[in-house]
Amino acid sequence: MTIAKNKPLASQPAVRALTLSVLALSLAACTTVFESDKVDYKAAKKAAPLDVPPDLTQLQKDNRYAIPDGRGVATASGLQQAGPATVAAAAEQISPVSTDKVRVERAGNQRWLVVKASPEQLWPQLKDFWADSGFTVETENPAAGIMETNWAENRSKIPQDFIRNAIGKVFDSAYSTGERDKFRTRLERLPDGSTEIYLSHRGAEEVVQKEGGTAWTTRANDPQLEVMFLARLMARLTGSSNVKAAEAVVNSAAPAPQHAKLLVDHVEVDEGFDRAWRRVGLALDRLGFTVEDRDRVQGIYFVRYVDPEGADKQGFFSKLLSFGNDDKAKEAQRYRVLVKGAQGGASSDVTVLTNEGKPVTTPTGAKILKLLNDELK
Repeated sequence: MTIAKNKPLASQPAVRALTLSVLALSLAACTTVFESDKVDYKAAKKAAPLDVPPDLTQLQKDNRYAIPDGRGVATASGLQQAGPATVAAAAEQISPVSTDKVRVERAGNQRWLVVKASPEQLWPQLKDFWADSGFTVETENPAAGIMETNWAENRSKIPQDFIRNAIGKVFDSAYSTGERDKFRTRLERLPDGSTEIYLSHRGAEEVVQKEGGTAWTTRANDPQLEVMFLARLMARLTGSSNVKAAEAVVNSAAPAPQHAKLLVDHVEVDEGFDRAWRRVGLALDRLGFTVEDRDRVQGIYFVRYVDPEGADKQGFFSKLLSFGNDDKAKEAQRYRVLVKGAQGGASSDVTVLTNEGKPVTTPTGAKILKLLNDELK
């Protein structure tokens, strides 16, 4: 057999690459990927179940928690034929969301949990909750009641298309959404021994620069992520596995009518000191302020603030990652946010002061007041 000289053989590297591509596509064809959740901040894999040694007796299964289907036996096919309403009802019957120990309160778009437990009892539970959700607690201050996670990527936002399924198994780190999330949890002790839990989201995104390359910058907080994790936390604290039911409870919380008015040198809030104090704290968290300390008796939050417009965008994400270090402390400006109840207790005034306790007259002070007003109104 002769081969024409004008038709050279394909090079060995090309043949090898083609073979590997066909093999990868063949493996991908045998795999089906289901996106089971809207958030996935970890890639934990379940280990194989442990086998019982032959010299030990297999424990009998406990059927107390089996889903009844009317015949005493629960089957997957039976539940699928019954329809989603029956499945939801069965799940609710197994793990109802109890509001006896945990309830949801809402003011405007802000929601928080009120738990019948002390902050000391809830602190380790919150650390476990964030660890199980795929985050690492990087900053914690039990005295101030503040806990902050690391930056993490929501892997469920990566498209699960054919090419992703084919190559993503090997080169998973090459895929990125260009977005990162972190969460701050703040605890407030109530006079009756209960605790209010506030959860706020902060986001960052990678953007392309005109001069080339990319840089990390802030993006708006996502209220839906806050609701989702607040629902998960509620289900966790109530001992329920029905996150959908908890999310329905959080979403259905009736908002209390609240109003805030921006005046020349302060924000006037139409509510008493106690509620205004808690809402200002949550607003500071959602706006990205660093609360170093607080004095509830005097109504003062001691905060640090970095103006995003004045920050170096090229190294912005690295500054976010180095939360609380010396370099950021030098760049950030320290302020006091004063919450003072008006006479009669029907309203409160929110004022921004310098670190020395004097009124702020700079454009940054006016900007902080506007940001607070937008969050409180």
